Amino acid sequence: MKKKILVYSTPTCPWCNKAKEFLKKNKVEFKEVDVSTDEKGAKDMMDKSGQMGVPVIDIDGEIIVGFDEKKIKVALES
Repeated sequence: MKKKILVYSTPTCPWCNKAKEFLKKNKVEFKEVDVSTDEKGAKDMMDKSGQMGVPVIDIDGEIIVGFDEKKIKVALES
């Protein structure tokens, strides 16, 4: 079954770009939410993660704050 993946990010965040590049390189489909322009997206991200920092990656409800390659791989495989 395909996982639902959301990447909450901003265009100027280098770690967000690293996270998105990592997912693209591994052929993982994801939806990007630009929290600098999407007010609802920013609120959803804060509700899920409890903070304003980006990136926040939601992999089927598992929240990963920051670009943590190891945690992302584990979440994708579970």
